Order: sequence, then structure tokens, then C-alpha cells
Amino acid sequence: MNSEDKSPRTQTGKVVSTKMNKSIRVQVDRLVLHPVYGKYIRKSSTLLAHDENNETREGDIVIVKACRPLSKRKVWTLDKVLERADF
Repeated sequence: MNSEDKSPRTQTGKVVSTKMNKSIRVQVDRLVLHPVYGKYIRKSSTLLAHDENNETREGDIVIVKACRPLSKRKVWTLDKVLERADF
């Protein structure tokens, strides 16, 4: 198998907290179809991601990719910043 076939999982989300050192909290939203009513429901989950240079701010749109476990809950690293927040 090629290494190109095994690309790491990525998620796109919004940075909601940068209060930790070298860590950020990213909120990932998704739409889920309700099993009975057939309407789409907006669900969200939060991920902890590693930000080595503390380069993000709250409100930034970022891409995070999966990595080895860095701590108990932190298994994502910052890949790139798509959009900066206006402050």
C-alpha cells in the first residue's frame, strides 16, 4: 500500500478557545438527518488540537488532522488556517 493511500483524517471547524498553551479547542459542526421527521439537525462536537506556535485566535476557521495521542484528549494537530477572524 502506498503512503498516499493512507492520508490522515481531517476536520474543518472554528476555533472557540485558545486559553491553553499550545492547544486550541475547535468546534466542528455537521448536519444529521432525523430518523423519524426527516429534517436535518445541526450537531456539533469539540476537539482539542495541538497548535505548536500559538498562531490561531478565537473565531479562526481551521483544518485539523488526526495524529498520535499527545495527551488524554488531544489527538489532533493544526494543519492550516483557512480564514482569520476579524478583530
